[in-house]
Amino acid sequence: MNRAEAFRALHVRRGPGDPLVLPGPWDAAGARVFAAAGFPALATPSAGIAASLGYEDGHTPAGEMFAAVARITRAVDVPVSADVEGGYGLAAGELVERLLEAGAVGCNLEDSHDGVLEDRHAHAEYLAEVRAAAGDRLFVNARIDVFLHGDGDPERAIERAASYVAAGADCVYPIMAPPAVLPLLRSGVQGPLNALARLDGDGPSPAELGGLGATRVTFGPGFQRRAYAALDEIARSLRG
Repeated sequence: MNRAEAFRALHVRRGPGDPLVLPGPWDAAGARVFAAAGFPALATPSAGIAASLGYEDGHTPAGEMFAAVARITRAVDVPVSADVEGGYGLAAGELVERLLEAGAVGCNLEDSHDGVLEDRHAHAEYLAEVRAAAGDRLFVNARIDVFLHGDGDPERAIERAASYVAAGADCVYPIMAPPAVLPLLRSGVQGPLNALARLDGDGPSPAELGGLGATRVTFGPGFQRRAYAALDEIARSLRG
């Protein structure tokens, strides 16, 4: 079984309250910490990597993002999925090859650009092209931005999810979906469902999100921001 197949298998037969928990490393050192802690796989956050490289979220050059992902994948023996935003305008085949060259076993692809939702059908076509180019070599997580940049209508999210799953997405990710909406999304979505967890205690735990219907849980740039907040506190204490 290759890494992509092993990663895909981690999403299968998850029981209620037992989602796949994927920490988000923004560099190689952090990835090693998570792997040493026993997590079976990791998922890089584009916003966290952007911050570590000195860019605003959404403004990291593609080459620097793929290089950062490659450093992370080389540092650990567990599968790593990469958040590659909207694909950086790359043709599906080139995107797939660059992900594979970087050592990634999966990717997040979001359906908005500059805060505006993409046309659902056009994005589904792109996902279908990615699936055709990747075959079974990549696990494709289709991010749905209805709750982030759209009107927050769960039915619209379910509609997009159906289109993306039909196009070949392995998982859908309605980012920022309110926890109370997860059971409705679960009932209307085929296949794995990704939910976003917070690290500040202001929201359900990963296990609770699993109980609401999440198959897997990610944290966006939460770990990076919490680490930098701790660093800020240390720096301020040293300054008196």
